[in-house]
Amino acid sequence: MITKEIVKSLPSHSGVYKYLDENGLVLYVGKANNLKNRVKSYWRFTPKLHPNPTLPLRIQKMLKEAKRVEFIVVDSPVDALILENSLIKQLKPKYNILLRDDKTYPYIYLDLNDDFPRFEITRQVIEKKGVHYWGPFPNGSKALLDAIYSTFTLVQKKGLKNQKSACLFFQMKRCLAPCEERVSKEDYKTILNQALEAIKNPTILIEKLNQRMQKLAQKERFEEAIKLREQINQIQKLQLHSDLDIAKSESFDIFAIKEDGQKGVVFRLFIRDGRVISSSYSIFRDLKNFQAKDAYKQEIISFYSNQIPLVKTILTPQKPSDQSQIEEFLSQKLEQRVKILIPKRGLKAKLVELALKNCDEILKKSTNYNLVLQEDLAKLLNLKRVPNRVEVFDNSHLFGQAPVGAMVVWESGRWEKSSFRRFNLKFKDEYHQMRELLERRVDNFISSPPPDLWLIDGGENLRLIAKEILKGEGVNIDVVAISKERPDPKSNRVNRAKGGAFDKIYFDGGELRLSKSDKRLLWLQKLRDKVHSFALASHRKKRIKESLEVELLTKKGIGEATLLKLLSYFGSFETIKKASKDELKKVVGERLIEVLMEYQKE
Repeated sequence: MITKEIVKSLPSHSGVYKYLDENGLVLYVGKANNLKNRVKSYWRFTPKLHPNPTLPLRIQKMLKEAKRVEFIVVDSPVDALILENSLIKQLKPKYNILLRDDKTYPYIYLDLNDDFPRFEITRQVIEKKGVHYWGPFPNGSKALLDAIYSTFTLVQKKGLKNQKSACLFFQMKRCLAPCEERVSKEDYKTILNQALEAIKNPTILIEKLNQRMQKLAQKERFEEAIKLREQINQIQKLQLHSDLDIAKSESFDIFAIKEDGQKGVVFRLFIRDGRVISSSYSIFRDLKNFQAKDAYKQEIISFYSNQIPLVKTILTPQKPSDQSQIEEFLSQKLEQRVKILIPKRGLKAKLVELALKNCDEILKKSTNYNLVLQEDLAKLLNLKRVPNRVEVFDNSHLFGQAPVGAMVVWESGRWEKSSFRRFNLKFKDEYHQMRELLERRVDNFISSPPPDLWLIDGGENLRLIAKEILKGEGVNIDVVAISKERPDPKSNRVNRAKGGAFDKIYFDGGELRLSKSDKRLLWLQKLRDKVHSFALASHRKKRIKESLEVELLTKKGIGEATLLKLLSYFGSFETIKKASKDELKKVVGERLIEVLMEYQKE
């Protein structure tokens, strides 16, 4: 229980505090310049300890559920800000606002320290003399760079920079062969500057691509023309059309957030040297804890957690919480002073208004069909939040052989295929395989925070494993399982014939069976079937690979009994290949060790 003595005993240092419920799940994470003073502000001490009545109702409700308070001391308020953001993403507290967009966007960079520089794509910005970055590009960066290299005669591939003779690209007239000194550094630089202008102003590039597309179409080379058209479309998506004339060569990152009562949108606009270079947006669904100033704080900290800000000015329509500390955090990353401005007039205000208008358009266009269905499911299963992002798990094996785990992800009404994952597992039974699979996912929560919901392909026992693992980590997300059940063999024959196999749903409130035409069940089945097919495909691929490994080892004189012994001890062929000589000695004799050491080299 939280007592007066506990609250008054907290240290007077910067840090992060966590309120936890009776089950040890984190309800709320906050930061403080002074932990004792901040946590004391939540309470009144007379006549007995009770929540401060001036706090928002949701916070008062949280305090009534809280049974423990924990804290972590850090060196500075900025460190507290960063740790708070990280813990919110990892633990999914019930009463914190949750905006989900953990992507790091790619940049295009150019290293002028090279004799013949070329453009590259990176997701990591590192301050280095002579290295220049453009971006971020939420989409279209590869299409833009492909178009640059097909239009300008630069060094086409990174691996070709150190070649000593001209390659195929020279024969195709797409490279001037600096490797054979057929072009001077000065002439190369002229072409490089033209390409640089095209990156800054993609309209130049689109005009050149359109001309090439028309020539290809005239020659009836339609497949090539279609590919160019797709490339043009991707590059055009980078540009945001507006009537604003940004005459000054200024650079800004602009963030705007809006909600319509059912969903919210974060819109980001990136302006470099007076030009809109790209934009992006993400939808979020959980509005019950929404507070605009906290949303801006979380978005800005999250966005720059994994990347250096390349601008000195960030524009928002509303002041974020802890603005001065966010500015200090950004300034430390850029090693220059960064300011957050809330403009009221002039060009900057018009740019912010443009970002807000885009929020309105996105909210209008985004469909509510899946949202309504997911809201109904959340009510039916008494979920903590409407599941916008769902991770679905299954494993596959054949009598314990070639076990694999699979995770697929559904987010904002579509499959997030870049987040799909396969896991090679070592355990032979389904129970321990699922535990291993989920524990490995939990280990990755720091770099890839948890979703709103875990869906398990299996029964209640597997669901309880997931609950246990999450409780051990203090992570506050829902877990649902869906399992194909068979009718009770003791039931009458007619009912069995009518019923056949059916799906049963397991959740915190118990279990239920829905009508086969229920849209909520159909949605869960869609997710389950996707992960099942993904797991099965992974298992087949692994079996094929393992059968080739078996064949290879058999040819080297390793018998079936020894193979089973090795696999039983090491779990997989990959582990056998990495095993040391001392580890192999525990399983096989000296003669076979030499065979296996040769096998490891192949």
